[in-house]
Amino acid sequence: MNRGIVVAILAALTAGCAVGPDYEKPALETKAAGQWGEASSERVSSQQIQLVQWWTVFKDERLAALIDRAVAANLDLALAESRVREARAEYRAAVGDFLPSVDAAASAKRQRLSEHGAQNVGGFSPPLYSSLYQAGFDAGWEIDVFGGKRRAIEAASAGIEASVEDRRAVLVSLLGEVARNYLVVRGSQRQIAVIRANIRSAGETLELTRTRLRGGLGTDLDVARAEGQLASTSSLIPSLETQLRQAAHRLGLLLGQEPNALKADLLKDAPVPAPPPVVAVGMP
Repeated sequence: MNRGIVVAILAALTAGCAVGPDYEKPALETKAAGQWGEASSERVSSQQIQLVQWWTVFKDERLAALIDRAVAANLDLALAESRVREARAEYRAAVGDFLPSVDAAASAKRQRLSEHGAQNVGGFSPPLYSSLYQAGFDAGWEIDVFGGKRRAIEAASAGIEASVEDRRAVLVSLLGEVARNYLVVRGSQRQIAVIRANIRSAGETLELTRTRLRGGLGTDLDVARAEGQLASTSSLIPSLETQLRQAAHRLGLLLGQEPNALKADLLKDAPVPAPPPVVAVGMP
């Protein structure tokens, strides 16, 4: 048989056993709108912004400190980072399988002869010590005929990218939860302060209504309404206090600590972080 025909047949068989075609990203037919459908607002800016440290627009030092502590101590984020390191190690192993392998071995042996052995045989006295050294070197390379090793490298590289994106997803969720719960704490404190002021006002109204009743200028119905208003306003405090403590507990867990670890710091009244006068599109 002609040598050229044999080579062609072997090439065809090899191509038929190759591992799959190259991956091609599917084309997306949808396109984003050129502008927002709603009318523009003076408080919304469409300029491009940097979202790396979006929480700094609130200019709240306590919030920034909590986020730094969460990034340093959160266990879910640490697990995601370890998976990135694991994916990188798998990539290095896949690349190592594709390259030639080298083995080297060496040994040394030292032997002591007995002093009572045969000596002076034929006028020759053998040495009491003898040494033996051996060294070996071997190299091998498995040719990636069917592309399995190349596909393994591609898969390991994609695994790194997926792990990095998973880590980013955990980071985005973590920062969002820290900021949200911090705002719940400060917002609840503000609501409680407003309601307590309303309670004082309702109490003064009740006393005034009772005074009018004693003077004959009011009725029992007016007093009952004032008492109901005071009781209704006072009933809002317990639910807000529970909401405040739950948010503080969640922040402790997000920072990898006990739920009550931040209680002493967070339960001190502080203003609600104010948003900037102009909010950029895409700002959380």
